[in-house]
Amino acid sequence: MLKIRNLDAGYGKLRVLKNISLHVDNGEIVTIIGANGAGKTTLLHTIIGLIKPMKGEISFQGTSCTKTAVGKIVASGCALVPEGRQVFAPMSVEENLLLGGYVLQRQQGRAAVQKELEHQYERFPILLERRRQLAGTLSGGEQQMLAMGRALMSRPQLVMMDEPSTGLAPLIVRDIFQIIRRLRQEGNTVLLIEQNAKAALGIADRGYVLEVGKVILQGPAADLLANADVQRAYLGREKIT
Repeated sequence: MLKIRNLDAGYGKLRVLKNISLHVDNGEIVTIIGANGAGKTTLLHTIIGLIKPMKGEISFQGTSCTKTAVGKIVASGCALVPEGRQVFAPMSVEENLLLGGYVLQRQQGRAAVQKELEHQYERFPILLERRRQLAGTLSGGEQQMLAMGRALMSRPQLVMMDEPSTGLAPLIVRDIFQIIRRLRQEGNTVLLIEQNAKAALGIADRGYVLEVGKVILQGPAADLLANADVQRAYLGREKIT
């Protein structure tokens, strides 16, 4: 579904990503873990088109999107749930969701948007209860669900999530990861960036470890969970033998 080869990207002359190669297959949950400053968010922003690559190739569904505009990438079936939620605080929950459906409306019309809105309310019942409430007055967990629902309004095939558990209480984090599992069960593919490495690897099929802009490890999630270096650096414990 998503293939990245020899990707360099950054800001101005600052190269943050260095020769990144990875892939995400249809129906997978793939996680990318790494410390702050490793380049994780830069990677997602480059995939979605917010940052243009310095070199390398990005293809989605077999078509190059290396130089494609953000709107066209979203229309092709790729969506981003940004770090920090970034909901439109002065707007209602429902208005935020409808903004997420702009691509769907252009492609299939208002009836499709209304149907998808109802689907998101079924997926996130709390958003139905809060639909008239201003997004800025929601709790952190509710805002995260709103950000997820807004991205899903475009009916993406690939959902990219940037640190969905940041700042949330443990019980809410558990709920968010259960939702991510359900998304895969419903046929979505997920690329997950997450500092909670244990939780991310616990639901992922495969993972990549990013360090100072380079992929230093990759493999099945279970193998990464058992890796002593990963445990020391990201799981806070030595490998138990």
